[in-house]
Amino acid sequence: MSRVSTYLNFQGNAEEAFAFYAGVFTSDYSVPIMRFGDMPAGPDAPPLSETDASKVMHVELPILGGHVIMATDMLESMGQELRVGNNTTINLEPDSKAEVDRLFAALSDGGAEASPPTDMPWGSYWGTCLDRFNVRWMFNTES
Repeated sequence: MSRVSTYLNFQGNAEEAFAFYAGVFTSDYSVPIMRFGDMPAGPDAPPLSETDASKVMHVELPILGGHVIMATDMLESMGQELRVGNNTTINLEPDSKAEVDRLFAALSDGGAEASPPTDMPWGSYWGTCLDRFNVRWMFNTES
């Protein structure tokens, strides 16, 4: 089933923020917190420090009316820096890869910072872009 959610980026305090939000919304995480150390390293990726490995790679929390917020920690060691413009993303979860490809092509046209959709090790077909109006979009569907 298709879904739209809001994806938030944090600079190392995603877990603290989501513990706060869970209390505010009296809600429980949809899935266990995934940490960067839980994922296999890429072939050219440098090893993660113990601190980076413990950071949040993904967390999901239902809030109101079926809306879900999700988050990750940005890693300074990977050159990621939190700034206005990359702290919030609209996450689209269409029912098919074809719909991901269609939406990505339309929204990335004239935009910037695109990561074309590709199969990811966590089982999603995933991509992201910044559209021509500087709105960040993320695309996810099961591979």
